[in-house]
Order: sequence, then structure tokens, then C-alpha cells
Amino acid sequence: MKNKYPIIASLALALGITLGVMLPRENQASNSLNSNTEISNTQVSTFPMGSNNFNKLNYLLFLLKSMYVDSIKTEELTEKIIPLVLEELDPHSTYVPKDEVEMANDDLEGSFSGIGVQFNIQNDTIMVVDVISGGPSEKVGILPGDRIIEVNDSSFVGKDINNNKVLKTLRGKKDTKVNVGIKRSSSKETLYFTITRGDIPVNSVDIAYPITPKIGYIKVSRFGANTYNEFVTELTKLKKMGCEEFMIDLRYNSGGYLHAAIKMINEFLEKGELIVYTEGRSYPREDAIANGKGMFKDIKVYVLINEWSASASEIFAGAIQDQDRGVIIGRRSFGKGLVQQQMPLLDGSEVRLTIAHYYTPSGRSIQKPYEGGNLEEYEKDILNRYEHGEFFSSDSIVASDSIKYYTKNGRVVYGGGGIMPDYFVPQDTTSHTPYYTEAQNKGYIYSFAFQYSDKNRSTLKKFKDYNELCDYLDKENINLQFYKYAESKGLTSETAGQTECADEINNILKAYICRNIIGDKAFYPILNSRDETITKALEVMIN
Repeated sequence: MKNKYPIIASLALALGITLGVMLPRENQASNSLNSNTEISNTQVSTFPMGSNNFNKLNYLLFLLKSMYVDSIKTEELTEKIIPLVLEELDPHSTYVPKDEVEMANDDLEGSFSGIGVQFNIQNDTIMVVDVISGGPSEKVGILPGDRIIEVNDSSFVGKDINNNKVLKTLRGKKDTKVNVGIKRSSSKETLYFTITRGDIPVNSVDIAYPITPKIGYIKVSRFGANTYNEFVTELTKLKKMGCEEFMIDLRYNSGGYLHAAIKMINEFLEKGELIVYTEGRSYPREDAIANGKGMFKDIKVYVLINEWSASASEIFAGAIQDQDRGVIIGRRSFGKGLVQQQMPLLDGSEVRLTIAHYYTPSGRSIQKPYEGGNLEEYEKDILNRYEHGEFFSSDSIVASDSIKYYTKNGRVVYGGGGIMPDYFVPQDTTSHTPYYTEAQNKGYIYSFAFQYSDKNRSTLKKFKDYNELCDYLDKENINLQFYKYAESKGLTSETAGQTECADEINNILKAYICRNIIGDKAFYPILNSRDETITKALEVMIN
């Protein structure tokens, strides 16, 4: 599974991160391709066969438009052809249709316009998990636990409700209005609200707090337009609180803007040190060099990565490792060393085209092998690593590049398939029993936690400190309540491993319930208390 915990879809987040995109160059490629090109309905003989610009694809579309037995919607056909062409190139060159461009960019741009709630879909219904403080929904009285059952006077429940549909419906231009019908546990009647959409921030730093009095923990979920500012702000706060070392968590961070990663790395390197360089057939080598103005050059850095740390995350980890600036802890990263550039097309759609490779300071390309047109096999790589045993033993790691590269201090490192950590941490298997796996995969743990929070919200919201709330939950024996709930869903105690995973389930239940009541400032510290990679990092840092 990509993530150990179910993802809460959010109107403060966008779906489908494009890995490693660069900002579009001014006016470049605006005429490179027009997916809505109209082909003149004339005789075949008038097509410029002898033109130097002739190509088979244009000619085929021309033939279909002018001579095919039935009428054809050329635009729809072109929309299907473009992705097929790009798939033949590499796994990360992609096409983004016009109606998806805004949503695809929102996640990295720092804000979008919406109603300001976090939600999860349960039982074909939108459940409001949290309401963004100061946002449009809070201003009209939407509460956590509300169920959105109507939108603009129409029913909005059922099996066809999914995250994309919710996002497209509830987002919109700033100052536009949307009417919602709310089902609330304290009211027998449907409540109606008119929400004026507003700017909703998209945060890149999920949490930052002192994990010990001297060690600051900061989790970065993506590299977007505002990530650098968020990152530096939180690091500065941690330093003022007395933190002398930083643990930077890039696990499950699939990347984002290259320039954001470069600016963040610059904070830790001395003047003149190489951060990363890019090079492509049409793009001569370009070096990113530290300017020496970083505010944290004297603070030790520990970077956490795993198999879903990709692109900009790997640039960050690779630079820190190659310059011997810090320690990398976890498992081998994804292996994505291709740089995409956004190429706008004339109809408002985009092609995100691979234009270069990036290389770490030692000269490593960390792109794992791929074969154009074989996207399915490329996507199986993580599964293949799992089945090969790589998640559980570093001895099972097979690097595709046997060339030795050297860090600043002469340590040997390898490329061609991700960043290899300095300290390997195997995936936890002790508590991941058949009972736990089924409970997690079918969403029983999360759904129980939400229902428990919703049912007991008036009591639980009295707790402002998550430690006190956890103590209360221990007295309530939430595990026993969960077992009864799971059994009602068909997961019985006869499934192997219920006892062995009891502590893990208890910890996750408390984390979710505390998140529903207090927020992420409670969620992550609770999860981190049993996180083996963080435990290993603390061991390395303290010793």
C-alpha cells in the first residue's frame, strides 16, 4: 500500500501531484501542439503531401475527418491520442486536459478558492472531518461531523460520489456562492447554508514540533509555491524553542517544484556547494549553487525517506547526503530523476513534458530504469521491491547502477534507482497481522474513529490537550468497542492476530479520534510515538 493510513481528502488539498514539475518558461511551447486543431473538410488531394511539415499523425486525422464512413469528433479522438503518444516516451510525461489543469496545479500553488472543509466519504455521504479556521464554512456555521447531503438544491449522496466530483462541485471562483444542505446529529431537519467561496491555503508543512527538548521534527508533504516560506518559518520557531537538531520527514512526499527544493537545501549548505544540476538534449547543464546565506548551516540535519519519497524529495535527500551535511534514514526512495516542464496548449490544456535529467552533487542520476510504452511494468516496481524483500532487509536491495560515486568526504554512494539511506529501517511486520491488515484495508479503523468522535463530540471537545484525551480514551477501552464494531462488519476475533496488533490499533484509533477533535497537532505526535523510523532516527541522533 502506498500509505499506512487512509488519506483524508480535503478541499485544502488537490489530487494527483505531478512529480518534479518546473515552472513554465515565459511563452515557451504555447504553440507546440493544439489538441483542438480543426482539419479542413476538403479533398484528400489538397493535403500538403510534399510539405516539410507533413507527418502521418496529422494526415491520419485529416483522412478520418474528410473520408471516414461516419462522422467523427476529432477533438475527442485527439484527447485520447495525446496520452498514448506521451506514454511511449517516459513514465512522467503527461497530458492534463483543460478541465483538470486548475485542480492539478492547486496543490502546488499555495491556495485555491473553495468552502474550507476537510472531508471524508463514508457510506456514500460527505462527512465533514474538520472546518478550516476562519474559512468560509466556519463563518456560516458548518461544524465538524456535519454531513453534506445536498448541493445547490440537488441531492448529493450515492455511489457516484467520489473525491474528484466533490472537489469539482464545491470549489469555484472566489466570491461565488454554493448552497449546501446539511444533516446534523442534533437536528431532525436538514439545515441549509449559503457559503461564499474564498481563498483556502494549501499547507505543505503538516506539522512541526519539538519531538524532544533539543530535536525539532518537521514533516513536509509536498514542494509547492509556498513550501520554502512555511519551512523556514517553522524551522525558525523550532530553533527559538531551543532545538539544536532537525529531523525532516519526507516520507510519502512525492515531490513538486524543483526551485522550492533548491531554496530549502540552500538553507543548510555553505557558499559554493553544489545543490543539484539538470541536463537534457535541448537543455545544457545548469547548476544550482548554494549562496551561503542559509540560516541553518550550523544545525545537524536528519532526513527520513521511504519508497514513496520521490523527485524533489530525492533532490533534497541526495544533496544533504552527497555534501555530507546530514544523515538519511529509512528505506530506498522512489527513483524519479526526470524533470518535467509545463507546456500550455492553445485550448488551455497542458503537456507536462520531460525535458531533462537531474543529478545529485556527486553526479548520480537516481532515475530508476524504465522502458517507454511499458508504464504498467514501471508502476509495478514498488510491488516488485516488496515481493523481493527489499522493505524488510537492506541485503535485498538491487541497484541498477554499479558505478561508484563519492560524497564530499569520500563516502561511496550509488545511483540509478533512488537514494539509499545511511541507516536502513525495515517495514514493521510485528503488528501487521491478518486482522490488522483487513481492518486497515477496509477502512474499519478510520470509520469507527470518525463515528466514535461524532457520537461523543460534546464530551471529547472538552479536552484541549491530546495527552489528557488519550488518557480518557484508555479508560473508555476503545479497543473493545472497536472489536464489536469490526465484528458487526464481518471481521471477527477468529481472524489471526487480533491480540498481536492490539497496541497498534489502539494507537491509531487514538490518533484519529484526537485528530477529529483537536487536529493534526495531536494526530502526528501520537502516530510518531510508535513509528519505528522515527525511533531509529532518535536513537541515531541521541547517540
